[in-house]
Amino acid sequence: MTVHVLPPYRDIDDKKVSRQNWVRIAALVYGLLMLSSCALNPPPFPEGDQSLSETASLVREVKAFGKTLGIETTEALSRTAQQGPALSMLWLWLQRDGTLALHAPIDVWLAVGFNTSNGRVPLEQVYRVDGYSVYYRQGNEFADERSVATVGFAAEGMVRRVMVVLHEDLHGDANFALPWNIEESLVTPLGSLAAVEFFRFKNDRENLKSAVAALELQRQYSRELNALAAQAEGIFRLEAPAEAKEKILQLIPNYPTYNRYFQRQITGQHPPTVLEAKLSHDLVYYRYFDKIARLSERAPDLKTLISDLKKVPHEALQDDVESYLRELDSRYGPQ
Repeated sequence: MTVHVLPPYRDIDDKKVSRQNWVRIAALVYGLLMLSSCALNPPPFPEGDQSLSETASLVREVKAFGKTLGIETTEALSRTAQQGPALSMLWLWLQRDGTLALHAPIDVWLAVGFNTSNGRVPLEQVYRVDGYSVYYRQGNEFADERSVATVGFAAEGMVRRVMVVLHEDLHGDANFALPWNIEESLVTPLGSLAAVEFFRFKNDRENLKSAVAALELQRQYSRELNALAAQAEGIFRLEAPAEAKEKILQLIPNYPTYNRYFQRQITGQHPPTVLEAKLSHDLVYYRYFDKIARLSERAPDLKTLISDLKKVPHEALQDDVESYLRELDSRYGPQ
């Protein structure tokens, strides 16, 4: 197994992460990878796999459609696992105990790429880094030319495949070249909105219905997450981290859509260990999802909205984005 340690999207403040904790973080990553290195690799994917060929054709079609919306294409997912080895990713997020990344970027984010034929390796639970909450996830789809369409990706539903291709293309620097936490919060809703437009363009009623349902589900997820995060922030201000964690974990079931995904996505991870990092991670992707979906209902069309959001300043902070979204809301006028 070949391992590539990828740098974070932003510099890490050494005052927040002590040398001792960096040693623990490095040991954590190394331990996770060593646990996975003994995993048995399955036999190579069969040549000429029909699902990969069909997915390759779909990817080309989706990328061509994206250009009609002003989404410049990238090399991400342009090749299949038949044409090159898959690079899988292990992402780790760390957030200081008792804090949420509501008004600032998440404290620590790093990614490790590894080549393995099955694209996913079994990981044991992540253990605590003193003073930090830790959340991890794995995946094969990311905004990089080394991201190839795998058999696993080809087995995903049509709506998700289209959404992912558009999402990763939107990450291309010709589209957005912003700080990671800002860029992700814009790209995520735009990818889902563009997927709806793709199926509308295709007059594919069945998948259009599914894409609209997926969009509405993500909007509800966004609303619940933002409400939960605001409530959690208040609890963290008043309680010691251990007591606050317990109260917030008891609150999560009150947000049924968010709770369903939270429980599924932390499978194998310890809820008190992941809490602050998981909530902060989710805010990166879904902080503005519902707001941007509402803007799309008032914008002249999606191409205009994408073009306008590309004008977010490269050095923008979260307050700047909030202000710019309000400006667009005013500019677009009543629905």
